[in-house]
Amino acid sequence: MEIQKILFPQVGRCTDREMYFRLEKSGFGSNQMLFYDNEKQTILFRTGEKVWFDTYFNGFSIEKWKKYTILDNLTLKLELSGKFKVILLNKEKVHNEVFEKIICAATIETDTRKTCEFSFADGNARGMYTFGLEALSDDSIFYGGAYCSSVPKQALRDIKIGIGICTFRREEFVKKNLKILKESILENKASPLYRHMEVFIADNGRTLESGELLTPEIHIYPNRNVGGAGGFTRDLIEIMENNNTFHITHVLLMDDDIVIEPEALVKTYTLLTLLKDTYIDAFIGGAMLRLDRQYIQVESGAVWDAGYLDPLKMNLDLRQCEACLYNETEEFSEYNAWWYCCFPVEIVTPDNLPLPIFIRGDDLEYGLRNMKHLILMNGICVWHEPFENKYSSYLEYYIIRNLLIDNAFHYPEYGVKQLNRMLFKHCIQEIMFYRYKNVDLYFQGIKDFLKGPEWLMQQDGETLHQQVMAAGYKGESLDKLDMRFNYPEYCKSFTMQHTTESKIKRNLTFNGLFLKAKGEGIVQMAAPKTVQFYRKKRVMHYDAAGKKAFITERERWTSVKYVLRTIGMMLTVCVQLKGVQKKYRTEGMQLRTLAFWREYLGL
Repeated sequence: MEIQKILFPQVGRCTDREMYFRLEKSGFGSNQMLFYDNEKQTILFRTGEKVWFDTYFNGFSIEKWKKYTILDNLTLKLELSGKFKVILLNKEKVHNEVFEKIICAATIETDTRKTCEFSFADGNARGMYTFGLEALSDDSIFYGGAYCSSVPKQALRDIKIGIGICTFRREEFVKKNLKILKESILENKASPLYRHMEVFIADNGRTLESGELLTPEIHIYPNRNVGGAGGFTRDLIEIMENNNTFHITHVLLMDDDIVIEPEALVKTYTLLTLLKDTYIDAFIGGAMLRLDRQYIQVESGAVWDAGYLDPLKMNLDLRQCEACLYNETEEFSEYNAWWYCCFPVEIVTPDNLPLPIFIRGDDLEYGLRNMKHLILMNGICVWHEPFENKYSSYLEYYIIRNLLIDNAFHYPEYGVKQLNRMLFKHCIQEIMFYRYKNVDLYFQGIKDFLKGPEWLMQQDGETLHQQVMAAGYKGESLDKLDMRFNYPEYCKSFTMQHTTESKIKRNLTFNGLFLKAKGEGIVQMAAPKTVQFYRKKRVMHYDAAGKKAFITERERWTSVKYVLRTIGMMLTVCVQLKGVQKKYRTEGMQLRTLAFWREYLGL
């Protein structure tokens, strides 16, 4: 049985070679980069050249496979021609040191393309299994291969994955990903996932031309624009109510605006077929990698900690073997985001659906509620646009409101002290950024939470979202703004640093609010710093990805007014928070039910 295929870089997915294999140069200079044939997916060697596969996509996470599955033995099958030295390795990271052990080394010589098999029987089953190839003659060729095991067919679980996608007017992303899924899985009889996968798409924008996309395995449902929570829940409802027809065993929720590696889906499927009884209820999560720098890992599992979000294994450079080995180390995790999250369909019941919180926190709450084990593995991932390229002012409302809803259900100890500390710090910072609309949105999020679960049940999600979006700042093209954009000035803002003296001065003057204003500034929209606003009259908030910006202007007495309003909101929290939290834990249970969702979605 093929457990994990050896992958090569591919245009349209990932072309960074060091995610797949690494060269060890040996006396031929730097022109060796021409030996890889991207079209044929083969590697042509000259004598002495070495390639190592201890990489993100081609290392084998043996310790996790042994822990979670019934995998008992492992072999490596390689297709070769020419003369090679094949080296099998066991790699493990302990503390800050990488340990490497050669399991075996063998010399292979063949004039024709041949499949050769090697055993990992002498490995210690910890960390990563991997291999390297050294050419002992010119024109030696590596065609590919796979890690395999002799698991009896009768021991495999019968698995069928239902992919749930929520989309809102991202037709090109959806079409591209469906094309990849069709070619690699749905219409590919050689794929292990052939006839073991169906796709369910909630079309919140109602703009997909379903006629050209529908197949027997692809189902599209026009849906109300009630955010990711509403779209993904629509997928879950369709699967749950029609599973006598679909026979889905596991749901895989996946974002629409991602780049996918089909073998990640195959790997997920293989894991599920081999799971031990102990982990039959496990979630399988996919890491998020950056779309612009495809070798950077943004998150692989996360800890919520009552709102102090901790993305795990953040900013790892996956071109480095040490980073891949660090990924093999398991840490406490509370949830996995829905850019790629797979779980058993048994979890989806009429009284165990997500909450109607539109966006930000739906995946979190469902994970906190249902996840007992999370399996994360190198090679199971998606590429996604980085969050700093997706700033939206209106999210201020959802972030705080949904944080309070999630904590009301799962962290009863989250109280007045914690909220007021967060409220004061955040609002004062936004006031210093002159982003008064954001403070209003933050206040409104808290006020709406304090109205209780009954208020949320009565809301029209589409109408509420339109109101929230209208209340925030909107980026405009630079030619529509009455302030000149200067790129060197924008770059200069990144180098502004705090000094002890300047920090004291800024604190004493409320970041220069009570000093005479002078000049203008340009800052990054998603992550400005208070030092960049010191004594500025006007500031342009620039989004480099979208080439758009908005301007905020210092208003001294408006700032004072918002400080006083912040204090007033803190007093309101003191009076009302505990009672509302209790209501969510009792009356709020209705928000998770099929009866509520059918009415909310207009089904």
